Amino acid sequence: MIRIGIGYDLHRLAKGRPLILGGVDIPHTKGLIGHSDADGLAHAIIDALLGAAALGNIGQHFPDSEDQFKDADSLLLLKDVVGMVRHAGYAVVNVDANIIAQEPRFGPYIDAMRNNLAACLGVARDRVSVKAKSNERMGPEGRGQAVRTEAVVLIERLDD
Repeated sequence: MIRIGIGYDLHRLAKGRPLILGGVDIPHTKGLIGHSDADGLAHAIIDALLGAAALGNIGQHFPDSEDQFKDADSLLLLKDVVGMVRHAGYAVVNVDANIIAQEPRFGPYIDAMRNNLAACLGVARDRVSVKAKSNERMGPEGRGQAVRTEAVVLIERLDD
């Protein structure tokens, strides 16, 4: 049996915050606002995995009202979710993700993101796709106010 999950995240950009996506600290004048490290790419993948396994959503497992998740490393949260998915009897097949932002240019950091995510997911790097898109200067992403991320995952039932 295979299952598909979809995830989405949006974080505002602000000065004085780091810009972390896929576990990579990207040099920029602004960073993402959030309770954890605000790694929207990891968050979208987390929600996609939880959805595929029918295990709820990121807010149920890692609520922003809990101090233990303040400034949390989202890759560690992703590893926890991979464990939950495995405990539910599934393994990750592949991930396809988008980063939507006008700036900065993410191309130089994509390989490092893929490596980090593959390690967390326990899959080969060729099973993780990350693409960066501009929003043609439209919407909050196009105006440099936010970064949106989307992810689709495929999981398969482990042999019993």
